[in-house]
Amino acid sequence: MPADARSLAEEGVVIPPTLVIKNGQPDWPNLQDILCNAPYPTRSIEDNMADFEAALASIIEGQKVMGKLLQVHGKDTIIHFMQLLSEQATTKLQEKLQALNINKLIAKEHLDDGSVINVHLTYHKNRLIIDFSGTSETNKGNLNATEAIVNGAVLYVLKLLIGGNIPLNEGLMQDVELIIPPGSLLNPVFSEDINDCPAVVGGNTEVSQRLVDTLLKAFGLAACSQGTMNNFLFGNDKFGYYETIGGGTGAGFGFNGADAVHQHMTNTRITDPEILEFRYPVELKEFSIRSGSGGKGHWQGGNGIRRTFLFKEPVIITFLTQHRKINPYGLAGGKPGKTGKQFLIKANKQEIRLAGIGTYKVNASEIITIETPGGGGYGDEK
Repeated sequence: MPADARSLAEEGVVIPPTLVIKNGQPDWPNLQDILCNAPYPTRSIEDNMADFEAALASIIEGQKVMGKLLQVHGKDTIIHFMQLLSEQATTKLQEKLQALNINKLIAKEHLDDGSVINVHLTYHKNRLIIDFSGTSETNKGNLNATEAIVNGAVLYVLKLLIGGNIPLNEGLMQDVELIIPPGSLLNPVFSEDINDCPAVVGGNTEVSQRLVDTLLKAFGLAACSQGTMNNFLFGNDKFGYYETIGGGTGAGFGFNGADAVHQHMTNTRITDPEILEFRYPVELKEFSIRSGSGGKGHWQGGNGIRRTFLFKEPVIITFLTQHRKINPYGLAGGKPGKTGKQFLIKANKQEIRLAGIGTYKVNASEIITIETPGGGGYGDEK
């Protein structure tokens, strides 16, 4: 996850459409060859192959479960209930939109580099139009999303809008039209040449979060959460390690934000301290709630996290984050959450503030501290 990548080719191994299984057998040697002989090859082939095997195992398990369902209930019954789930999602969204009596809703959010995500929501003749016109053009860095990421964020927010326990499915999008301008950072144009394709890793991890917060702002559902995955990587020639770090969630009408958790588009679990220190040359000095980082309000925004590492070997570290310059917004009079920050403490105790997107050298006996953003508050303070 290089912070300075300016094209898809520079972000790592680009894998074209490739068969994982041929004639019923996985073709691991071919995948290993692709990973090890790319312009920017893998540093840890064992980890990559384990990921492929785990993904394949999950697909095989899904096939087994579906096979059992078909065996017990039959194809027609399964299709019938899948269609009912889709119709239920469409109906519930229509009921919610009609109750809200939406005419036109507008929201705008800024990334730390000044890029804009702009959205206009209109509801007319039982059709919700979500228009991202006015969003900034393709990002020169890696903060570019794709249509798939935009669709995922929209699905998630519509599910939140409806509330209740409803499975994600395409029925939510049946009466929804998305307008995503080509050439914007939400819909960049890709070339046949991977060297001319925009970098996208920050779109997957960071822009997805900012998309959700922009849509929540438009609907007025909740104040801004930390709005970032706080991607943190470190390694050297012998190993690589990557984690995402939680933060505070935004408050809303009737509820406070949660402290120190992953939210919205994240889906990762953090490594246990004992395993982290056993496998890697680090000592985890602190992992705590960042008190006072949540925005004030009638309902309080959630607090972020403070996480501190002491390195025992020289490493290269990388940050890919947001809300280091722009505060997570509050709603309905609530105050914004605090921005995140990260800094290096040298062996002589000198403290150096580091940028939210960047790559740095860290020597043995030096310390990195990361403070993640808090969520915004909701409503005027009591």
